[in-house]
Parts: sequence; C-alpha cells; structure tokens
Amino acid sequence: MSLPRKQLGRTDLEVTSVCLGTMTFGEQNTEAEAHAQLDYALERGINFIDTAELYPVPPSAATQGSTERFIGSWLKARGGRDKLVLATKIAGPNASQAWIRGARHNVDAANLRAAVDTSLRRLQTDYIDLYQLHWPSRNVPVFGANQFDPRKERDGVAIEDTLRTLSELVREGKIRHIGVSNESPWGVCEFVKQAERHGLPRIATVQNLYNLTARAFETTLLDEVCYREDVSLLAYSPLAFGQLSAKYVDDPQARGRLTIYPATWSPRYLRPAVFEACREYAALAREHGLTPAQMALAWCYSRWFMGSTIIGATTLAQLKENIDAAQVTLSDEVVRRIDEIHARITNPGQ
Repeated sequence: MSLPRKQLGRTDLEVTSVCLGTMTFGEQNTEAEAHAQLDYALERGINFIDTAELYPVPPSAATQGSTERFIGSWLKARGGRDKLVLATKIAGPNASQAWIRGARHNVDAANLRAAVDTSLRRLQTDYIDLYQLHWPSRNVPVFGANQFDPRKERDGVAIEDTLRTLSELVREGKIRHIGVSNESPWGVCEFVKQAERHGLPRIATVQNLYNLTARAFETTLLDEVCYREDVSLLAYSPLAFGQLSAKYVDDPQARGRLTIYPATWSPRYLRPAVFEACREYAALAREHGLTPAQMALAWCYSRWFMGSTIIGATTLAQLKENIDAAQVTLSDEVVRRIDEIHARITNPGQ
C-alpha cells in the first residue's frame, strides 16, 4: 500500500503521512544501521526525513551532529536528493549545552546563519526543505513542563527578528520553508501574525508532542489554531518513548531509552499514570487483534489534523511494524474505547 501524501501548510511540500525520525542515529544506531533504516524507509515510499543539529539524543558534546553527518553520508552515496523532503532544526537557548556555539546560543541572526551553514555541510546538501526552531527563544514550558511560569521570564530573540533572518536565508536558497517546534497556541499565532504584518516567511508546520498519553494538541485549542492558520502538525514521540509499544508494561526492565539512560532524561514517561494508561491501551489493542504499537500509531496516522507522524526505531523490525501500522484502520469501537481511557487518564505523558 502506498503511503498517502499531504501538503504542508501553504507550501509546495508534499510529504508522506509517515516521516522517518532519526534521533537515534549516532547513539543507539551506528552509521551502517542508520543507512539501512534510510534505505528501508525509501523502499517503503517514505519521502520525508526529520533531524536536528542537536541529535542524537540524549544530547552530548561527543555525539552532537552525528545524526546529520550519517544522513549526509547516505545522501552522498545514494543520491536522489530531489525526491526527498529534508527537515532539520536549530537548537533553542540552553546554557547546559555550551558545545553548540557556546552557552549563549539562540535563534538570533548570527546563530541562525552558523547553524544553517553547519547543517548544510553535515547533510552534504545545498538546501534544507524545512528549517525548524527546535524550541522557543522565550520562556515557555517544554519537554515535560506544562505550566507557564512568569517568574521564569528571560530575554529572548524577537519573533520578527528571527523571521527576518530566516527570510534572508530563504532568498539565498539555503532553506525553502520554515517551521516551529514545541510551540504553544500563542507562539503559533504570533509567528503567523508577524509574518503577515511584515511580509516575512510564514511557518508551515509545528512539530509538537502527540500520542495517546499526550493529546494536549487537541485540548489547548492548538488544533483549531493550526486549522484556521494552515499550519500542519508534525507529531513527534507517537509511541511515548516506547511506552505505547507496551514493552515496559510487559517487562519494566526491557531494553530501551527508559532503561538504558538515566531517569532524569525522560521523567514524564516514567510517571505511574503513564504506565497505567499504557496497560489499558495495550489490553484494548490486543483485545482487537492489534499490537499496542500498531494501535497507537494508527491513531496518530488517522487524525484529521495530522500533517505527518514522525516515527523512530532502533531496529528494522520495529521500523517495519511502525510503517505497516499505516495500513490499519481503527474501528469506531476502538476509537470510542480510546477516548474513554483518555477521559479517565488524561494526558499523563504531556
């Protein structure tokens, strides 16, 4: 079965409903394994690849940039760049990641230009189809924090200033279109407003967390914002760091990100309520002859607001199951039961 394609925002980019995420390349996956995943994704019809200058994760000075380098060596060896939609991201401010252009890196003009040029070199390409801001410059709750705290206000780069530099990079042909990530409804609206007010590039996408344990995209009205402003959702972590595959439900010590890395890396997915929800979702899937991963991904693939769902895997078998889930149609009964579980255990992984 061929994968359906969707247009991103108001751009000319048409991407498959499944996007290959690559943040394991260089940490959990070797270069050869990364190339094998890219080859297989291409064979299955995927035309959309997402990465970031920060990757792989967990982030470290020793591995930073390896993911883009692995994709670059694959592109050089395989060719076919014009048939792919390639997305990457600039890291937002984080003083603890001083190896990325110093502790004061941000999304100002100097950093944007340096980041784009470095990504182009690592990716061995002349242009980036979709360039995204990995997280906001301003104070906003991200990565498991879900309450806005005015006491954490900080100086940030003005959205208009960021857009002006991105506009220059578009004119220079280094990037084609832009997007944001880990953004709020206010942030999406402000990016659109500033672009329209000043004649600057319009964001096409927002790459945010979305899965059965984290459906805030629907409950914060970000879905309405994106619908009315023609901004496409790129959903990341659709399996909640593997929790929704039920491997940790079946075996709490199963090998994966939640057991091989410190608990501080992904505490939101270790909350008791996440385990409780995943047990219920797994039981529902198995009751209807599906694997838990199939049901969780089929849910994402079928949402009306989905531009593309970013899947990640460490083995080809996992990657195959993840792509095959695009062929699964959830019954009305399964959808109803999913919503019942969500109503009782609401967004524990947000």
